[in-house]
Amino acid sequence: MNLLEPFSFAFFRNGLVVATLAGALCGLVGVFVTLRGMSYIGHGLSHAIFGGAAASAVLSFNFYLGAGLWGLASALAIGRITRRRIIGADAAIGVVTTASFALGLALLNRFGQARRSLDAALFGSILGVSGTDVAIVAGVTLLGVVVVVAGYRPLLFTTFDPEVAEASGVRTARVDAVLMALLAVTILATMKVLGVVLIAATLVIPPVVARMLTNRFARMLWVAAAVGAACGFVGMHASYHLDISSGAAIVLVGAVVFGTVFGLTGRGGRSRAAGPARTAPGRELAGRGP
Repeated sequence: MNLLEPFSFAFFRNGLVVATLAGALCGLVGVFVTLRGMSYIGHGLSHAIFGGAAASAVLSFNFYLGAGLWGLASALAIGRITRRRIIGADAAIGVVTTASFALGLALLNRFGQARRSLDAALFGSILGVSGTDVAIVAGVTLLGVVVVVAGYRPLLFTTFDPEVAEASGVRTARVDAVLMALLAVTILATMKVLGVVLIAATLVIPPVVARMLTNRFARMLWVAAAVGAACGFVGMHASYHLDISSGAAIVLVGAVVFGTVFGLTGRGGRSRAAGPARTAPGRELAGRGP
């Protein structure tokens, strides 16, 4: 097996860059998703965006613009639902996201010409990754880093104790809206490589692995990003040589990493992953380091 063979193909080089950046981006954003207990929201939002992607394909509308607007609206709606709690948040999110996903499937069944592009959106495909996609994912990754660095303290405070944060003057509603919008943009940018069906796993596995390795919030951010990037890089190679979808390969590599770390870290690592982060927000906010 020639491991360097795929590098002779432009589509593989583009896919490798996108998968590595997408893994890092999902790992970084996924830290906030998992610590807030929002894993279901990440899963549901990826399905909601699929409805927008399907509508864009059928109407021959720009993929990123159509699915992005749809995803942003869904993200803001989900954020509002989780804050109001008039009905169970999980039930409300389920209604919004599954209805959107069902619309996407209906359009997929009704309009055959959109089937190929939507199949790639469902399961991920390196064949459809272009230079434009590389630039978009790189831009969104940079945006994610800027948002996390610039808004580190309010994001940290809101993640660990939203009630105290709001009482202290932090605009938690705005912080939540920014995080939901970033989550939507992340899912949209990585959809072509990871696929809607599997993208939720890439938002959860790297942060959970990082959580088993450290109890420091700042350290967890870069460890999760590094794990996600490594899974994307290795998974892309595996997808080429095993002739399977890129999203499936990346998630399977992540699952192997999770199982390995789960076995090696013992009870201490598992208890960290099961409970809330133990880093005191006050210490992080005071700037005394991770």
